[in-house]
Amino acid sequence: METKYIFITGGVTSSLGKGIISASLGKLLQTRGYKITIQKFDPYINIDPGTLNPYEHGECYITADGMETDLDLGHYERFTGIKTTRDNSVTTGQIYLSVIERERRGDYLGKTIQVVPHITDEIKRRILLNATKQHLDFVITEIGGTIGDIESQPFLEAIRQLRWELGPTRALNVHLTYVPYLAAAGELKTKPTQTSVKQLQGLGIQPEVLVLRTEHNLTDDIRAKVAHFCNVDVESVIQSQDMPSIYEVPVNMQKQGLDAVILRKMGLELGKTPELGPWREFLECRKKATREVKIGLVGKYNLQDAYKSIIESLAHAGTYSGQMVKAIFINSEEITHENIAEKLKGMAGIVICPGFGQRGIEGKIIAAEYTRTHNIPTFGICLGMQMMVIEFARNVLGYADANSREMDAETTHTVIDIMEEQKNIKQMGGTMRLGSYDSKFLQKSKAW
Repeated sequence: METKYIFITGGVTSSLGKGIISASLGKLLQTRGYKITIQKFDPYINIDPGTLNPYEHGECYITADGMETDLDLGHYERFTGIKTTRDNSVTTGQIYLSVIERERRGDYLGKTIQVVPHITDEIKRRILLNATKQHLDFVITEIGGTIGDIESQPFLEAIRQLRWELGPTRALNVHLTYVPYLAAAGELKTKPTQTSVKQLQGLGIQPEVLVLRTEHNLTDDIRAKVAHFCNVDVESVIQSQDMPSIYEVPVNMQKQGLDAVILRKMGLELGKTPELGPWREFLECRKKATREVKIGLVGKYNLQDAYKSIIESLAHAGTYSGQMVKAIFINSEEITHENIAEKLKGMAGIVICPGFGQRGIEGKIIAAEYTRTHNIPTFGICLGMQMMVIEFARNVLGYADANSREMDAETTHTVIDIMEEQKNIKQMGGTMRLGSYDSKFLQKSKAW
């Protein structure tokens, strides 16, 4: 079959969970035997999120081929098991950079470079790229941001064109919106959804499926009202009520008929509804994992999205070992020798988190010393691992000035050095050694 394309857009407000809906839909299509991938198109002008403060954008998720990407790619991989690459993450910055580089080479033969068609054509090329490299039944494309954002316009124009070019059975739009509940009036309000859909229609896109995010159950009357005002059939108005866990969303979306509606609209046979056996078993394991274990995250970003993959990894490990992990953030900037015992009290283990720059590193070193001398299981990641090495060198080996060359270029005991191929690099974005690579051990070394 020819590859089919599903575009996920969002309205009313950001952080509605487009990434979770995209991942859930991908999972449901997988269980029906389809080969899928999911990609994220972000409207910001940064080339990638590698230089973005986590407070701005959450964690930077690294793909196996070393690309710095949006944290939603972590959700895609955790839900579906697919391996994403640099082709699964695209930003406005990448699009414009590619077009400008081609213009400088003379590829456009003197044409005036415009948003339409040159920018939109490059966006369309990127949307179709994954399917040209591998045989895929479905490509799900999540468009970041919210309808009405200025920077989203070229992406929306590109998917409008693609939907027209591919036809109704090969391209479809799922629009996610929010239905707020006004406690004072005791009512759910659909007007924001109607307004969002009208904005989308004004751009030439009629959504085929609406997913309504809500904290309260939507009545049939509300769904019918939304269908009536937004030009969709009632069965295509899907309720996405808040769930206790993001991992319950695929089961809820199947119950609401999201995948079935999409398959029918794209002219495909439904077949037997998958039982989601392994997924349900995983959820059952999560429910049974009730013995709480506290793991401290020592870092400088007091934001769960900054350490999303670490938190999810700990949660998965807890699930399969019958424990409920409670991740406790411990601000490394506030750690001193005097308060470290109180800060780490009750922790079964510690993760010394990754990060950049000098801020908060001394607190990480103090934490590493305390956990080493008090026999608390400790795992250091990236900069966290480096701080553990520095702590050991200072307090066990006696090198008082031990440090990383990145932090102190003049130290006489450089226990963390900069790799030779990194020493002449000046730019910050996408210049570290990242992704999967072979590690080689010397046979006479302790590591061997």
